[in-house]
Amino acid sequence: MPPGQYVTRDFPVLSAGPTPHTPLDEWSLTISGAVEEPVSWPWEEFVALPRESVTVDIHCVTKWSKLDTTWTGVSIDTLLEGVDTVAGYVTVWCDGGYTTNLPLEDITGGRAWIAYEYGDEPLEPEHGGPARLLVPHLYFWKSAKWVRGLALREDDEPGFWEAYGYHNYGDPWKEQRYQGD
Repeated sequence: MPPGQYVTRDFPVLSAGPTPHTPLDEWSLTISGAVEEPVSWPWEEFVALPRESVTVDIHCVTKWSKLDTTWTGVSIDTLLEGVDTVAGYVTVWCDGGYTTNLPLEDITGGRAWIAYEYGDEPLEPEHGGPARLLVPHLYFWKSAKWVRGLALREDDEPGFWEAYGYHNYGDPWKEQRYQGD
């Protein structure tokens, strides 16, 4: 367990605004930005991509941790196959206007997924469905809900919570909750 965390069996719902409910026939995922050519998948094509199931612990900046959570989704590595970029960072953007920023190396190498199932069930909207980013080695605000795209960037740009004083990286093992931690 990271320092300062407590274990919960619940799955608390925390959001910065109202829960979007995007119909699947209107949903798509796009990779854009510092790429030779943007790529996009509508829902049916996205869920037809190779899928992985992972069991991981998740840690919220508000100090709860949930152990042994099971997710199914598409690895970021799979999505980036064939994408030519010089980017070192990504801004993840979502329905509702939320964004978060990450170094590209933190979402590649088998470290992150776009998850669309939780516990073998479709991901509920209040938990980020139809799809959310899953980056279990960082605080959970980095695992953006309602994800719609990855904008690859050469330079880092703070996301929603980072612009409001949250730590730019968010390592739970170092208790990087707020700027200056």
